[in-house]
Amino acid sequence: MKIFFIYHSCFIIEAKSSFLLFDYFKNKKDKNSDFDFNVLMSNIFESEKPLYVFSSHNHHDHFNKEILKWHEIKKNIYYILSSDIKIKNPEINYHFMKTNEEIHINNLKILSYGSTDEGISFTVEVDHRRIFHAGDLNWWKWSEDTLSEEKAMEEAFKNIVDDIKGKRNVISVAFFPVDYRLEENYHCGGEYFIHKIKPRTFIPMHLWDEFSISHKFKMSQQEKFPSTKILEISHPNELLEI
Repeated sequence: MKIFFIYHSCFIIEAKSSFLLFDYFKNKKDKNSDFDFNVLMSNIFESEKPLYVFSSHNHHDHFNKEILKWHEIKKNIYYILSSDIKIKNPEINYHFMKTNEEIHINNLKILSYGSTDEGISFTVEVDHRRIFHAGDLNWWKWSEDTLSEEKAMEEAFKNIVDDIKGKRNVISVAFFPVDYRLEENYHCGGEYFIHKIKPRTFIPMHLWDEFSISHKFKMSQQEKFPSTKILEISHPNELLEI
């Protein structure tokens, strides 16, 4: 399985049977790029493997209407979108999900969970691997929050993590926000998620252009959780090794 980090919270997974693309926002060229995004997408469009396109919610940094044009290029493409994304005249290959739903598309099993912001989070089972993408699910512990706001956020976040844990399914790869804007609280959500869920691999996302925060997170957490491999991301268009 290959994992291509595109930018922010967008990843492309090349599995044996298919391609999965999560939360496309935009792509950025970088002098250290491991691949060209447009070339990668061209290869995906030409491949016989189906492409599954996920969008966790309607925020501009997780959903770009450009993805809806791709069905003009690739026939075997399927969209799995949060129900808060409104599309006029959706095609038959569009699937809208609310919290706590389960759908099956070809060989994929997709479960939706809640979010502590808009939309949903996903687990996707493909080729005997279980992938989790958090969307904007995080412990958004802002320094300016009131005590009541902080308590409500903590409770909401932990309840959703409990829902995920309740499925008792091992997560092979988890994509989860590690956002520098939370300042000293940047690690809280990811640390709690690893502690409770114990994914085999944890990949930070929602980094904007502050890639060093993923290194900081790994250095602070890897010894605490030796059974989870924590990756760091250093630039857009990075091929990740797991």
